Amino acid sequence: MTSLLAIANADAGTSSDEIVGEVVTVLRDDFDVELVTTSRPDDLERAIAQHPDVDAVLVLGGDGSLHAVVAALHHAGRLSDVTVGLVPLGTGNDFAATLGLPEEPLRAAEVLTTGRTKTIDLILDDKDGVVINAAHIGIGAEAAAAARPWKKMLGPIGYAIGAIITGLRGLTSDGARLTITVDGKTLPRKEPVIQVAVGNGRFVGGGAPLLPQADPSDGQLDVSVSYTESPRRRIAYAFSVRRGDHHRRDDVVYLRGTEVTVRGDALRCTSDGELTKASTSHVWRLKAGALTMYIP
Repeated sequence: MTSLLAIANADAGTSSDEIVGEVVTVLRDDFDVELVTTSRPDDLERAIAQHPDVDAVLVLGGDGSLHAVVAALHHAGRLSDVTVGLVPLGTGNDFAATLGLPEEPLRAAEVLTTGRTKTIDLILDDKDGVVINAAHIGIGAEAAAAARPWKKMLGPIGYAIGAIITGLRGLTSDGARLTITVDGKTLPRKEPVIQVAVGNGRFVGGGAPLLPQADPSDGQLDVSVSYTESPRRRIAYAFSVRRGDHHRRDDVVYLRGTEVTVRGDALRCTSDGELTKASTSHVWRLKAGALTMYIP
């Protein structure tokens, strides 16, 4: 019988002992399941180290939980040894949406027994940090920072509040001066930039299709660069992101590649929802087919 380590995040947005217990019960007929609950990175690292021979790892949580588990497996050199499953119990569940996973936890758990497996690309930054869904700098990262106080109380609505706060602040911003290079070629446009996004997943912030054409298994990362010209156009850009058609705008450059370098003004970055300190340099490269996941 396939051995399965189920990892529940005690802090995930919709997680509860009852739901986790029901998921584990569903899987016990097909897997030899061991459940661990973690709340800190060292808990997670310890759990993975104590189970060196498992065939599969199931993440019971959201984008942040998936990010943490994949990062721990990567740093332990275990990504090629296990198949990763996901039952979306977070606030946004953006990567689960890209994979087409059911929102209902028990149906998502059944994917491990009725679905298939597929290789998934991984993005690594210049500090060997992982990005499984998306990373972005500029107004999106600032919106994520502004949403933090609201996210716990209001769930996905917190993302919208963060976006509104950031949008109002951004009306007087001049944007950032950046040099952006994709696969060794520097983008020629020099206007101030309001956002750079790279990723495997289509959605961020609880469903906004920031990278609407992304395919996590195509061996390329999607890149979206948004330039700014006026407050009016920034507002229009924000609405077009919610519709998922911003990549067709004349002030957006949308392309694909395997390595992206951004240098210039210091900006914070959010990687799978984890916010970093401001930096003048951001580098991402693709590691194609780095992990295998259960999908419908």
